[in-house]
Amino acid sequence: MKRPHVTINCAMSADGKIASPARKQIRISSEQDLQRMYQLRHESDAVLVGIETILADDPKLTVKESYVPHPRQPLRVILDSKGRTPVDALALNTVSKTLILTTTGHKRTYDGSHIEVVECETDDEGFIDVRNALEILSRKGVQRLLVEGGGTVIWKFLTSRVVDDLYIYIGSCIIGGKDTPTVADGEGIHGGEVIPLKIVDVKQGGSGVLIHYQPL
Repeated sequence: MKRPHVTINCAMSADGKIASPARKQIRISSEQDLQRMYQLRHESDAVLVGIETILADDPKLTVKESYVPHPRQPLRVILDSKGRTPVDALALNTVSKTLILTTTGHKRTYDGSHIEVVECETDDEGFIDVRNALEILSRKGVQRLLVEGGGTVIWKFLTSRVVDDLYIYIGSCIIGGKDTPTVADGEGIHGGEVIPLKIVDVKQGGSGVLIHYQPL
C-alpha cells in the first residue's frame, strides 16, 4: 500500500493522561516542546485529528508564526465518520485547506472552496478505515502526515501498523481519573498481544521528557 510517512505526536501526564477527566484540553507541553510541535506541523504536508478532538477542543490545527517564522500551513484532516464537524469549527477557517473524511450517507456541504468532504471506507467497528484514509491522502500528494489524536485515533493507527514514528512528551504532572483519556484508548489488546516499540531517543524538554519511539 502506498501511503504517507506517519508520525504520531502527543503529550501526556506522568500517569498517561492527555486531557482532563471532562475530556477538555490541558496544557502539558513545555514552551520548548510546543515549539517542537509547531515545527513538526510546519514540516508536515497534513495534520490529522479525530472528530472528538474537534468537538472537545476546537483546535485551529495551524502553525503559529510566533513559534515558526513564515510557516507553511499543512492540510488539516478530520476523521468524522458521522459528519459531526460544526460549520463554525476553527479547523475550517481559511488559513489552510481542510479535508473531512466521512462515511457513506454522512457527507455534508460546507461553505468555502478550501473545504473538501470525501467518503471513506469503514473498518469492522464503523470507524474510518485508516488504511483507506492513507490511500486517499497519498493520492492527494500527502507524503508526510502528522497524527495528533485523540486516543482512539492514535490507537487505530497503531493497531493498523502504519506508524513510522511516535513522539510522546511526558509532562511532570498527574491528572488522574480512571476514565480520563489516555494516549491510546480504543478497545485495548486481546490475548496479551502488545504493540512493541523501540526507543530511538530520549531528551529532556523543559520540565518534561520527550521519548521518540518506532514501532517494531
